Amino acid sequence: MSSIRVEQLGKAFRMKKKQEGLAGSVKSLLKPLYEDKAAVDGITFSARQGETVAFLGPNGAGKSTTIKMLTGILHPTSGFAEVLGCCPWTERTKLSYRIGSVFGQKSQLWYHLPPIDTFELMSRIYELRRGDYLQRRDELIKRFELEPYMHTPVRKLSLGERMRCEIAASLLHRPQVLFLDEPTIGLDVIVKQRIRQLIRELNEQEGTTVFLTSHDAGDIEQLCERAIVINYGRLVFNDRVEWMKQRYMTHKTIRLVLADDSGGMDVPGATIVERSGARLVLSVDTSLTTIEAALTDVMSSRRILDVTVEDPPMEEIITRMYGDFGEEVRTS
Repeated sequence: MSSIRVEQLGKAFRMKKKQEGLAGSVKSLLKPLYEDKAAVDGITFSARQGETVAFLGPNGAGKSTTIKMLTGILHPTSGFAEVLGCCPWTERTKLSYRIGSVFGQKSQLWYHLPPIDTFELMSRIYELRRGDYLQRRDELIKRFELEPYMHTPVRKLSLGERMRCEIAASLLHRPQVLFLDEPTIGLDVIVKQRIRQLIRELNEQEGTTVFLTSHDAGDIEQLCERAIVINYGRLVFNDRVEWMKQRYMTHKTIRLVLADDSGGMDVPGATIVERSGARLVLSVDTSLTTIEAALTDVMSSRRILDVTVEDPPMEEIITRMYGDFGEEVRTS
């Protein structure tokens, strides 16, 4: 059964057309001309109940506009969408009781109040039974390890602490679909891993459909089964993340600190992209060799003091994908 179904969905915004020259400026003021600019251009896809889907694209590709239509904030210009059997823009109130959303750069927590007060307010908004709310609240506080923060004003919480509270707040009413927009943006590695673990547990234990946007390759690799990519409002990729990884995540970066700087080295399948004394940065082509093999080659002639393996930025992967599809990447 599909949690989300989208058919030829489109959204165009009417914008004032710029007219050149002084005469054009006067005409623009007295008799402006308008043109329709498509933000989303006839996309079609679906998501099964309990599936985790990455919704990707560069800035300006149409991701936020699509999510706003799926949550009922915007009405489309054309096409159709259904979330949990509801039309989002005509049944927005009904749908709001069944979905949750978390936006990494926009808080739903009251800034000057402690999270426990926001939780209480949301229980009233969602008309939760008192006993059900208290049980769910305590369960989420325990699962997300929020006890030390519940009575601290949100303004005094770190970003990682706030994001854990944000996700917990969005789950109070047991949503069947969770929309996550950059949930790990700006977080350190440890907090990112914790939030990813919590999202995985939620999906596995409660069967919640997760619809995620992120530029972090780690989010996509660790959380999502399938990736949908759009550019200029058009869908250009819709397949399993595993296939995307095999085809497009063909390079990883290894950062090394060696015990000494003793001249050059040759690592088959890898290229030295930066070198500063005993510090070394390798770009490893994983279609030619493995990370383990590259490190083994280095260790056969050097002693390693420190090593870090990094995924390529998601934007870099998307750029490669668009190169294959013949699409121009929009970066503005």
